[in-house]
Parts: sequence; structure tokens; C-alpha cells
Amino acid sequence: MRGTSRHTPDRRFDFFLPIVAGLVGLMGVSIAPMSALADDPEEGETTGHAHMTSVWDIARGGQLYDNWMAVMEAPPPEGTHPAYPAAGKKKGATTWRCKECHGWDYKGADGAYSKGSHFSGIKGVAGASGVAPEKLHEIIMNKTHAFTKDMIPHSAMEKVALFLSAGLIDMDRYIDRETKVARGNVQRGAAFYQTICAICHGFDGKAMNFKDEAKPEYIGTVAQDNPWETLHKIRFGQPGVGMVSLEVLGPDDLVDILAYTQTLPKK
Repeated sequence: MRGTSRHTPDRRFDFFLPIVAGLVGLMGVSIAPMSALADDPEEGETTGHAHMTSVWDIARGGQLYDNWMAVMEAPPPEGTHPAYPAAGKKKGATTWRCKECHGWDYKGADGAYSKGSHFSGIKGVAGASGVAPEKLHEIIMNKTHAFTKDMIPHSAMEKVALFLSAGLIDMDRYIDRETKVARGNVQRGAAFYQTICAICHGFDGKAMNFKDEAKPEYIGTVAQDNPWETLHKIRFGQPGVGMVSLEVLGPDDLVDILAYTQTLPKK
């Protein structure tokens, strides 16, 4: 479930839309392309969206935090982010992703990114929880972050601000940091997974190989290796593809899904 830039194709969900199109086709309903789903609400239009909810806005912000380039179908900025530390090990478009500096667990240098290939030394965003979205929007659009309205519309960054204000959770409450084991109910998670997630990932979690046959990576692989990323994507979906957000269920239910996916095969 690990995201990539628009110029690094992510094949993990390539066949999701045909499945959905087939299902809705059986019901005689047409399905809009992903670009239509991305563009219309993101530009702040209200026609036909009178009942847009804060849950949707938060989920959208969570996806933008993950990979705004994929969500917006936007070309990546040129070069490495000007505020990305020289000590960091990443270069290019990935350094413009919020998660690359602040982490999947929102703790930055104090969390899972305190070491390893994603270390940058930048602090997390956990302190943004509860801060007024308007204030966070100003911070996101400041010179340090280097975003412009031409790069990302203000309507999109307002959703990131709302996600930071109202969508963050303390992942240490749900995932043991030392063992990476989710603190969820596997049996309850199985019921959710088998009726929602299995249609794409398969009952054994191996219907999607995120890498290749030589070095396979399945949902069980990612859930065990990077549970923070997995929980974030269970909550908000995968940017740029038709994976649904389950944020409406709340973290107590979703950590149960994570716990179950950790029992699925890694290979």
C-alpha cells in the first residue's frame, strides 16, 4: 500500500477500477473516471455536492498528506524540496510529500522515521491536532513548505489542514512501537476485511502483488513491516486509485482490520 509519485507507477490497484466498473455495470450504473472524482470536489465546486461531509474532507486531506501529486494528478515539482535537509537520504519528487518528512505515524524524527532510509530529522505534525484549520492552512502555505496556489489549490490545502486538525490519531495507542503488532481484535478485523477488503486483496491477501514475482509484497507484507502506513491507508485510501476510505468507521474498528491483515501471508 506504499504510495509512489505519479512518475513511479504504482501497480498495486491497477485492476480495482475494472472490478468496480463491472460491479456497477451489473446494476446498470455508470462509473466516473478517477480524474472526474479528483477534479470536481477539489476545485471547491458546490453544485451536486451540497451534502459533502467533514469525514470526506478529512479523508481527502489524509490522501493529500500521503501523496498530493497522485491525488491531484499533478506533475511533480522539479528537484528536491528546498527545505529537505541535506542529511536526508531521499531526493526528487518524494521529498515534496508530507509523509516523507512527518511520517506515517505523524511523529517525524520522534517516530518510525527516527532512523533508517526515511530519516530526515524533521519533527512530526502530532502537535497540529486541535489547532484551528485556518492557522494550519497559513503554515502549510508559508515559504518553508514552498507550496503555491498554482501547485496545489487552496481548497486542497484546506483539506490537509482539516486532516491535521481533526484527523490525526496517536498511533502508539493502536500499534506497539517495538513489536509493530496492532492492538486490535483479529476476529472482528476478519469480518471487516472479508466483507470489504477481500474483493480486491483476496481472502488470503495475495490477490495483489505490489512488487513482482521475484520479490512479492502483499497486504500482509506491508501490514507486518509498516503497520503505520497500512493503518493510514486503511483509514484514508490509496491516492490516485479507487481504494475506498474507511475513516467513517473510526480507528477502533480499523485497527481491528490492521490486526487481521498482520495474520495474512508475507510471501
